[in-house]
Amino acid sequence: MMRRPLALLLSLALAFPVRAVDLPDLGDVGTSDLSTAAERRIGDEIIREIRWKDAAYLDDPEIEEYVNRLGHRLVAASDKPLQDFDFFVIKDPTLNAFALPGGHVGVHSGLILAAQSESELASVLGHEIAHVTQRHIAQIVGKQSQAGMAMLASLLIAVLAARSSSQVSEAAIAAGSAGALQSQLGYTRDYEREADRVGLQVLEGAGFDVRGMPSFFERLQRGTRLYENNAPAYLRTHPLTFERIADMENRVSSMRYRQVLDSSDFGYVQAKLRAQAGLPADAVKDLESRLAQQPRDATQRYGLARALMRAGRLDEAQAMLDKLRGDAPPSSFIEQLGAEILLARKDGAGAVRLLSTAQKRFPGSRSVGYALADAQILSGMPAAAASGVRQLLNSRGDDVRLWQLLSRADQALGKRTAQHRAQAEVYALQGSLPAAIEQLEIARREADADFYELSAVDARLRELKQRYRDEKRDKERFGGS
Repeated sequence: MMRRPLALLLSLALAFPVRAVDLPDLGDVGTSDLSTAAERRIGDEIIREIRWKDAAYLDDPEIEEYVNRLGHRLVAASDKPLQDFDFFVIKDPTLNAFALPGGHVGVHSGLILAAQSESELASVLGHEIAHVTQRHIAQIVGKQSQAGMAMLASLLIAVLAARSSSQVSEAAIAAGSAGALQSQLGYTRDYEREADRVGLQVLEGAGFDVRGMPSFFERLQRGTRLYENNAPAYLRTHPLTFERIADMENRVSSMRYRQVLDSSDFGYVQAKLRAQAGLPADAVKDLESRLAQQPRDATQRYGLARALMRAGRLDEAQAMLDKLRGDAPPSSFIEQLGAEILLARKDGAGAVRLLSTAQKRFPGSRSVGYALADAQILSGMPAAAASGVRQLLNSRGDDVRLWQLLSRADQALGKRTAQHRAQAEVYALQGSLPAAIEQLEIARREADADFYELSAVDARLRELKQRYRDEKRDKERFGGS
């Protein structure tokens, strides 16, 4: 089975620069749909490339936590509530979102900012969730038989390359046969209609305003006039027609009317994205203008405080935050910003106290846990950080951020074996087994661990070496490099 063309196309899509992606064996796609296990393996390979090699990936635990909370609320209302999903954000001003095989759903920061309500944002995520739960990618591969790999490559290149370069996208599409692409477009129209229908059901089941879907999609379509022949990325990868919008509106008219207020976190995420955009001075001006128009909006005040901090105007940022605390309900966004301001003022102990209280108030927040451990390390409390992180790893052993924090804490404590052992887990989760094996071999050579820890290192080293041998064998078998 051919794998190299897909690897090449995906490397173009995820550039710049990125090595080719070696995808796993897909099974006999000529006789059946892509298996769910193969879908997940493919998606995991791609998401590793995005997270660890694409500079556009937004590595922001607060924003990612919000998008995942929103996404999983929708998944819970779908017909496959137990399916694994992972939501992430790409730093890109264009309006785009996409679903990858295996439940990975990406959304551009530009689309989050373009949403005028949380229900509008949820409608796009619901649409992408429907693409996954209805297994559209797997069906495309299965129905195209021998052309399945080329079809999968074309589909993935469309969603991943649209945000970077139309030439890259066109070059990738040209690599496939014209007949196969024509068939793909036909299937895509059918799948888009199905994703609309299923997405609306998910949106309603999750308690959002179903009017958010046709209103957002219609606004996107109207916006195409401003782009002339260059439609927004989302409309290039998700062909939108008047018939689809009319069908959505007809379905919505028969659904129960529900007025839904946006969560404060939706506003905080939009404000944080604005505060992080462009030059600090420009972000301050933008948010000052927005606050002048909405003086009672807590999220705009939060955004301005964050922009002021970014601009180095710490006293003003603190004053703005103090006023916000007096007016707004408790929020993990407010507390984490307060800790960042304290750290910027070299008050590490104050940041740790603030985040320790926040962790008790918001025990389910991963981003607060990361921020607390980071503040403890920066403030000379690595033992407390290591202890807290190890407790969290008991239930979240696949959390790469926790392993990164543990490696830093152990390094600060001078525990070299433990440091390299934790760093090995970071590399293993990032998909770099040779680097993980090297870290464990370094850990073995250090002389600061007891018998039990060295035994654990040896056991993990044997496991990773076997995995690496298996992967090399599979690559040789299926023509990978």
